[in-house]
Amino acid sequence: MRPDTASADKPVVVVGSGPAGHRVVQAIGRLDPTRPVLWYGDEPWAPYNRIKLSSLLAGDTSWEALTADYSVPPAVDTRFGCRIARIDRAASEVIDMQGVRQPYGTLVLATGSRAHVPEIPGATLPGVFTFRDLNDAQRLQARSVRSRVTVVIGGGLLGLEAARAVRRYHTRVIVIEHADRLMPRQLDGEGAAWLARSVSEAGIEVRLSAAVKGIEGGREVSGVLLRTGEVIACDTVIVATGIRPNIELALRAGLPVGRGIKIDDATRTVDPCIHAVGECAEHRDEVYGLIAPGLEQAAVAANRICGGDAVYEGSVAATRLKVMGCAVFSIGELDRQGPADTARASAFADPDGDGYRRVVVRQGRLVGAQAVGPWPEMSRVQEAVRSGRRVWPWQRLRFARIGQLWPDSDAGDVRFWPAEATVCNCTGVTRGQLDAALGRGCRSVEALCADTGAGSVCGSCRPLLSELAGADALPAVPGWRALAGVGAAALMLALAYLFFAIPFPDTAELAWRWDVIWRDSLWKQASGYTALGAMVLLAVIGLRKRWPRLAALWDFAGWRVVHGVLGALLVAVMLLHTGGRFGDQLDRVMSVMAVAAIVSGTVIALVVSRQQDLAPALVRRVQRSATWVHILTLWPLPVLLGVHILKTYYF
Repeated sequence: MRPDTASADKPVVVVGSGPAGHRVVQAIGRLDPTRPVLWYGDEPWAPYNRIKLSSLLAGDTSWEALTADYSVPPAVDTRFGCRIARIDRAASEVIDMQGVRQPYGTLVLATGSRAHVPEIPGATLPGVFTFRDLNDAQRLQARSVRSRVTVVIGGGLLGLEAARAVRRYHTRVIVIEHADRLMPRQLDGEGAAWLARSVSEAGIEVRLSAAVKGIEGGREVSGVLLRTGEVIACDTVIVATGIRPNIELALRAGLPVGRGIKIDDATRTVDPCIHAVGECAEHRDEVYGLIAPGLEQAAVAANRICGGDAVYEGSVAATRLKVMGCAVFSIGELDRQGPADTARASAFADPDGDGYRRVVVRQGRLVGAQAVGPWPEMSRVQEAVRSGRRVWPWQRLRFARIGQLWPDSDAGDVRFWPAEATVCNCTGVTRGQLDAALGRGCRSVEALCADTGAGSVCGSCRPLLSELAGADALPAVPGWRALAGVGAAALMLALAYLFFAIPFPDTAELAWRWDVIWRDSLWKQASGYTALGAMVLLAVIGLRKRWPRLAALWDFAGWRVVHGVLGALLVAVMLLHTGGRFGDQLDRVMSVMAVAAIVSGTVIALVVSRQQDLAPALVRRVQRSATWVHILTLWPLPVLLGVHILKTYYF
């Protein structure tokens, strides 16, 4: 019997009411609704969205919005405001602070992390705060009403979020960062400089390469002392210098710990009945400290508890957030790992000042990316880094020129993203999982959220969910049936030209030798000039958009069908003119290019005629690619045709 299911008659006990604990509870409720679950949490509150705490502090959202998507499954017994003091592994029980014992069949530790407060003099003075949970947010909310100058120690994600929030009452805010740039773990120097400009425009002062020596004050904070001897006068200090996993419970239980609670690929600790997930867990010597990896671990743990065989193989750390209203994105590697590293970086700075983007490629594969400012390709880039997808030289050239790896339509239409592409960064839900939910009948944003969990954390992916759930197909073009028929006929004639040659007669005793059509000079000239006339008419019709008189004679859809008919006529006449043979040297080149132009044109006709049944992004991509082939193969034809005619009459 599997260790995960050996004690299925006893309840699953989940310790920790943060995002990872919530995901475990939700997933078990979905996979096995009858399994008893007890959910413990230190905080007295119902589960809430911790990502939006800064928005709550800034007054941009409400408590109801924080708890809207954090419902508890009906079969779960919640015990919030009840701290677990220790674990009795021998008896398979947890003991709370009141000494009450609770047996477990499987125990999940989702104890999260706490703010790291450095050992600097004055860190315990009144007026010094951290910013990690709702209690911190409430204390800071009360303080910010009367604070005039607030110093935030730490220019990382937490520090910048806290700085933005306390600006609500026009408080002067100063961010002190020990490194030479903001968000040093996520951004390079130039990206951090772009972010620093946005932070300064929001009215927040930034001091870089500044080390804090101590916090001064008597009964309350009066200033922050820097190692240079400078004192920054203030009445409030927020310490945002990182986090530390809560490992004490596991440590007292004798479970192996490093920086976090050590787990294997099944999210189990050394005790097969105890799992650990989220910010408290250490997998393959890595503690991620981010929500998305914790949610991935939680999904694996729930699967294992319910008898599955899911495996957690690690995460590519990704940061995707808004700082002072400015989008910040970072995933994978920031730069080369050493002088011998073959990785190459390409950067793009928007000339209009809208943002900065950078990609890192090693051996032709995308291994890292970052952006400050809007980037429509963020989700697709994230999936490409996680999958190690190849980036071709022309994609790098496009990126250096316009800041995009893919054409607009490919990146912008979520329905055209790969199935592995992450749509909801917070919960790790992919486009493939959302497609499966759509197949189960989820046809609204709310239904997709309830089924997959996407959009239930920060909500930034909800426009993409709306696009998936409610986007309509392209409308049918006028005369699509005629266009489809003409395109199919032209394609069949082109394929016949490619693969079948009209045979020569094998006997002289025939009433009519058909090879006279491509042997006799008169017939050759007739078919040749007919083909030339068709080419001229096709060129004239191709100018219909720029020739108002021609466009006024008939609508665009009508001329498009005529264009297709002439294309089919051209390939039929070519078949008669050559007998289906390509010729030699320049004649062969001309024949190949003419057939390529016709085939690409028929592809355009067939795709456009059926666009109502195809994904819009697919239609745009095929139409764009085929149009380029069509144009590139048509341009040399007049020259080749001129050489062909001159050669024929000369010899």
